[in-house]
Amino acid sequence: MSDSALLRPGAGPDDDLVTPSSGGPAGSREDAAGDPRAQAGAQGAALAGAEGSRPRLLLVDGHSMAYRAFFALPVENFSTTTGQVTNAVYGFTSMLINVLRDEAPTHVAVAFDVSRETFRAQEYAEYKAGRAKTPAEFSGQVGLVKEVLAALRVPVVEKEGFEADDVIATLTTQARAQGFEVLVSTGDRDALQLVDDATTVLYPRKGVSDLVRMTPDAVEERYGVRPQRYPELAALVGETSDNLPGVPGVGPKTAAKWLAAHDGLDGLVAEVDQLKGKAGQSLRDHLDQVLRNRRLNRLVTDLDLPVVVDDLVVAPWDREEVHRVFDALEFRVLRERLFATLATPEPEAEGGFSVRVARPRGAAEVRRWLDALGDAAVGVHVLGRWGAGTGEATGLALAAADGTAAWFSLAAAAGKAGTDGEGPAEAADGPAEGSVLDDEGRAVLATWFADPGRAKVVHDAKGPLQALAGAGLAVAGLAGDTALAAYLCRPDQRSYDLADLALRHLHRELRVEEEEREQGEEEPQLTLDVDGPATPEGAPDPAPGAAVRAAAVAELDDVLAAELAERGGTALLAELELPLVGVLARMEARGVAADGAQLRALEDQFAATVEEQAEAAYAVIDRRVNLGSPKQLQEVLFEQLEMPRTKRIKTGWTTDAEALADLLVKTDGHPGSGFLVHLLAHRDASRLRQTVEGLLKTVAPDGRIHTTYQQTIAATGRLSSTDPNLQNIPIRTEEGRRIRRAFVVGEGYESLLTADYSQIEMRIMAHLSGDEGLVEAFRSGEDLHSFVGSRVFAVEPADVTPAMRSKIKAMSYGLAYGLSAFGLSRQLRIAVEEARGLMDEYFERFGGVRDYLRGVVDEARSTGYTETILGRRRYLPDLTSDNRQRRDMAERMALNAPIQGSAADVIKVAMLGVERAVAEQGLRSRMLLQVHDELVLEVAPGERDALEALVREQMAGAAELSVPLDVSVGVGTSWHEAGH
Repeated sequence: MSDSALLRPGAGPDDDLVTPSSGGPAGSREDAAGDPRAQAGAQGAALAGAEGSRPRLLLVDGHSMAYRAFFALPVENFSTTTGQVTNAVYGFTSMLINVLRDEAPTHVAVAFDVSRETFRAQEYAEYKAGRAKTPAEFSGQVGLVKEVLAALRVPVVEKEGFEADDVIATLTTQARAQGFEVLVSTGDRDALQLVDDATTVLYPRKGVSDLVRMTPDAVEERYGVRPQRYPELAALVGETSDNLPGVPGVGPKTAAKWLAAHDGLDGLVAEVDQLKGKAGQSLRDHLDQVLRNRRLNRLVTDLDLPVVVDDLVVAPWDREEVHRVFDALEFRVLRERLFATLATPEPEAEGGFSVRVARPRGAAEVRRWLDALGDAAVGVHVLGRWGAGTGEATGLALAAADGTAAWFSLAAAAGKAGTDGEGPAEAADGPAEGSVLDDEGRAVLATWFADPGRAKVVHDAKGPLQALAGAGLAVAGLAGDTALAAYLCRPDQRSYDLADLALRHLHRELRVEEEEREQGEEEPQLTLDVDGPATPEGAPDPAPGAAVRAAAVAELDDVLAAELAERGGTALLAELELPLVGVLARMEARGVAADGAQLRALEDQFAATVEEQAEAAYAVIDRRVNLGSPKQLQEVLFEQLEMPRTKRIKTGWTTDAEALADLLVKTDGHPGSGFLVHLLAHRDASRLRQTVEGLLKTVAPDGRIHTTYQQTIAATGRLSSTDPNLQNIPIRTEEGRRIRRAFVVGEGYESLLTADYSQIEMRIMAHLSGDEGLVEAFRSGEDLHSFVGSRVFAVEPADVTPAMRSKIKAMSYGLAYGLSAFGLSRQLRIAVEEARGLMDEYFERFGGVRDYLRGVVDEARSTGYTETILGRRRYLPDLTSDNRQRRDMAERMALNAPIQGSAADVIKVAMLGVERAVAEQGLRSRMLLQVHDELVLEVAPGERDALEALVREQMAGAAELSVPLDVSVGVGTSWHEAGH
């Protein structure tokens, strides 16, 4: 029913709540993943109930909480690469994970409204009339919420003709009769009438992350009545969002006083003639209305539902379905929090790994053990630290798929045992000095690693290879990377943790399997084949865990290789992604030189601009406000300056960047536009200052910035850059280009050279579609967008105006990403009909593009996947989904993946070619950065001409297309100067 009952005029739904003084957690926290309760999780709670403790039922009002999540999280910050808005789904799912963790229910269900056509609307036609239209961005997200719930195996309960409140009330009544404790998570205050000693409402005080516990005492403290009287109070005062008018002149305090004096609404009605004053007369005049309100806000407690409480036992969630749904929604961080916070489904693992760990140290022992491995691929797991282009291994394990394993300690002394993975190692008791690999043994191991004929398989290999190199163990013969293989099999998965892959593909956990024993035998100790002294008593022994991981890698390699072969990705792994690992590792180690003084000067300049623009904005309105506060900006823009309203949101009128940019265009000449100009300039300068601050923090002692490249993030195959993200350095504004000036040529080199592809995605579109018009445009050498514009607008190329060209450019690229007429209209700020007409004209002139776009979706629907020119596949099962939103998302992915994925493949081929050619020609010049379609290289003295010719040849020849690959080259002493 009402999401905001008892609202004063102009009040927000959260304005009249206070934090109750009752005990218990006041809500959930995003940073509480480490809470000890997380170890129990929702699944563990079911066992507690079975053992005799009081069972606990959690009921969630799905629509209410999703709607609040929608307004709590900025739309612009939550969307997939295909444009599907996901803020409501994200917020709801985050809230649910937290509540399941914090409350550990034994039973759970989520209720939804089916429609507004309920018995209440039949009695009172104006019920809920006048509610604001549901935002377009929210539409469809309820369906996605239900998909998340299905993956988590949380029952969804609905009843035609009734509301979610009635479903919740019915289940609450049943549960209390069976001795349950009930928790109701809802933003609808009509649920407060359910509160009693066994029932608590978890009400969202702020967004959906801060939940207030509304107990009987809390309800009375806030409203002056006990929970069972709350709907009577609401009947007198009215419920704004349900369009139930209250008695004029009667507020909550008067209503509560009357109900207390007359023992409730029935007694008040019986003695209504005794009430004095204007308020009493007003009640008599509107008594029928009050009684109708009470009939409508009374929750139904005896519905005939398709489930009973016993059907709502918390079940293990569907791990595979969680992967699928979260992959499609691109909820990488949220999935990691789900796995870390709630107990994983049981039973999924069939066991652990059986390993026997040798500890060879001397040359003879090491050689004998390595020779025994034969020619089979060997799993490698490295302990140590790596990042920013460098690393150092402190230990490693090698293992065959049969569980034969060896541990090699590389630690120089105690206290340097290292960590299992990337990052700085905390001090720990290291292995005993006698267990460390000696110099001769280390030399034998180094020879083995350097032998390209000995196949090695590593999980997420780039970091471990950097660590091994730092320990003097250069690696050749990398035959597999289980993270990359899993990524190529399922590029939408987003998480490729080794433990997760072992469970998914091997159905085993990363633990040492215990030996079987007869009943009555003592618990066995871990069996190890120890050829050297053990670690000191009490010190953690890294060998078994490392050996298990190495064995898992070796076994996973075989399983993933078979799956990859079925999906046509074997060559892509062997010939493109694996060779690229070494190239990226070397690029990260080289880094790019940064002018620290220039960066600091830029930081000061942007900080000064922030202050200047703030002062200029204050001068327009003649007062100081917090320019980062949406609430204060709303008051300034729409009340003080009386500017046109933007899009309505839960907290008022949006002040996000897109809305304010649109507002500035619409209000040119408005007295308040000056404030808007300074506000937007303030935001831009703040963003640029933050960018520079981030860069300064990453300048290494060698004066260079070493980014980290990731191959398994983007489903289309594009590389990602992080810590810092050098693919996100602004280039379209002069202020942003100033940042690129701080990236300079390093000592011992004469210049930077940049090379990029011109309009590569449109060239791939021309190749894939075979459209004669597009092919002719590229072969003619004319400006593409002017050429296309001349065809669409029926004018000579010379007569294509900048406005025409801009429209054609936006549409040409937009079509490759599934842009709709509505999306084009928003991007170009034109009417939807005009945008649709423009698209029709485009397709009339370039029918090959239209046919290709239709065909690629149809083919993907038939085969189940899309494919790039190099055979990179993206499987899209949602193309046949019954859910329209999911189907639309998949169709946009089908349009996007072949073009953007092919562009990613081409630049990767070019990188391999450039790196190989530089080595073959014996040049000192080197490749430093890849930024989407651009390469940045450092030119050694005297090598410019040779390097430019080499780069042009390798990039232009990276793919055989029906149109030429055009490469632009620039040279300068800074990244900016080398731009072109």
